[in-house]
Amino acid sequence: MKKGLFITMEGPDGAGKSTQLHFIKSFLEEKGEKAIFTREPGGTPISEKIRKIILDKNNSDMVPMAEALLYAAARAQLVSQVIKPALERGKIVVCDRFVDSSIVYQGYGRGLGESVNVINDYAVAGCIPDITFLMKLAPDLGKSRIKTENKDRIESENSDFHENVYRGYIELEKRYPDRIVTIDAKGTIEEVSREIGAQLERILKNRNDFQ
Repeated sequence: MKKGLFITMEGPDGAGKSTQLHFIKSFLEEKGEKAIFTREPGGTPISEKIRKIILDKNNSDMVPMAEALLYAAARAQLVSQVIKPALERGKIVVCDRFVDSSIVYQGYGRGLGESVNVINDYAVAGCIPDITFLMKLAPDLGKSRIKTENKDRIESENSDFHENVYRGYIELEKRYPDRIVTIDAKGTIEEVSREIGAQLERILKNRNDFQ
């Protein structure tokens, strides 16, 4: 049986993750890989309910620690119910955001620091991505790509918040160079897809080398 492979997609809001996730799905299907695609927060009935609470713009008075705990709760359910069982069956799991998002959005953006890592050590239960695609894009450019009326509670935060999130991603990029693959998201959709496709070829070829 093939080894399970856990791939995550990260990046600032507006970086084009959703578009490239469609490309990844098509790419893997062409390779005969029936991957499981999920998202954070969400991916299970319970986690999707938590997602609605987190992203609801009416919840503007939510305190940072409550936000961090809600993300972790949704993540714990997703890991237990979907991600771990699939990996144990040798499946490829592709997740739109994972624990890195909590580290940068709540740790850096909200200023909660190391407490986010502590909370999520329990939530992920040892489930760490094999490869993370980081769609790297300056926050001002990313925000300009999202229509104001379509922004959720997190996307609607001020520029300082999104600058701190971006700084968090830069720090993670330096901290985990073996896991995080940086993708320049400023290019055209086709250029970004080609870069991701080349990386996926390498990852699939060396699939069994991931621990």
